[in-house]
Amino acid sequence: MEVLIFVFLFSLTWVSAVPECPKCGNMDVPYPLSTSDECGNPSYRIHCKNGILEFLSAEGIYYKILSINPNASRLVISSPLMQKDTCHSFDLSVGGLRIDENSPFNISSRNTVMLLNCSERILLSPLNCSLNSPCRKFENEIKGCRDTVCCSYLKVASKASHRIRVRVGGCTAYTSVVDLKAGDSINAWQYGVELQWISPK
Repeated sequence: MEVLIFVFLFSLTWVSAVPECPKCGNMDVPYPLSTSDECGNPSYRIHCKNGILEFLSAEGIYYKILSINPNASRLVISSPLMQKDTCHSFDLSVGGLRIDENSPFNISSRNTVMLLNCSERILLSPLNCSLNSPCRKFENEIKGCRDTVCCSYLKVASKASHRIRVRVGGCTAYTSVVDLKAGDSINAWQYGVELQWISPK
């Protein structure tokens, strides 16, 4: 019993001794997020580059971190930019966003994902490809994406949700809106991909 108490107290002391990482620009880096081996939990690695926080995908693409909610264990990364004068996401060459399945991060269920410039085969899928799909509003804002096939779906809640896929011959671009509500004006949309993390054991 004394040994168990000692181990428990030691673990508490170790956790409390791990410092939070310093701010990156104007953004706090709350525990367990980590920007170096000297702070936070290195399993929850994010990156501070020139005062900007970024998330590194499994394919080696950096996405800007827009916000962090430590109480909900969530952060929002930027949706990908479009390649100039096209309807191609800048991460198309690597198949879109993919998160390492061994990492503590996954894609939350509060994302409405909009797939753009899709082949007509996608019309056979259960996705919302109707004229009422919110992707119709978005594609009209992007010159290269107008009048193409687009679909939207709500990301399924799953600890195994690690990917938003795009590819040539399928859909070549995507965007995502966090916590989209019916009737929201496009000007009120919160663009980005919300990730959640599993708390350290």
